[in-house]
Amino acid sequence: MTSKTPENEPQLSELPEIDQIDKTIHEPARLLMMAALFVVESADFLYLMRQTGLTFGNLSSHMTKLETAGFIEVKKQFVDKKPHTMLHLTPEGRRAFEAYRQHMRQLFDGE
Repeated sequence: MTSKTPENEPQLSELPEIDQIDKTIHEPARLLMMAALFVVESADFLYLMRQTGLTFGNLSSHMTKLETAGFIEVKKQFVDKKPHTMLHLTPEGRRAFEAYRQHMRQLFDGE
């Protein structure tokens, strides 16, 4: 049995290179974090923890990786003697996430 590819289907050679996908963002936990931060101006740590379903330790670890990559900015302060951590996408992080979305769209839609 042979399979036949429809003429309008993109050929493998026409798809974007898989190595163009940003591996920092592509990791599932970081992808959730970036997506959550993409639609808000900023978010606090507990909000992001609830939105992503990540544990405190996992969120903290991935937050550090995204901050090191320059994709998010983290501001820590004390409010009523309690630590309060705010996160937001940097302009570089916003551009990187938009590029990631575009690459994934091209990969799946063949555009």
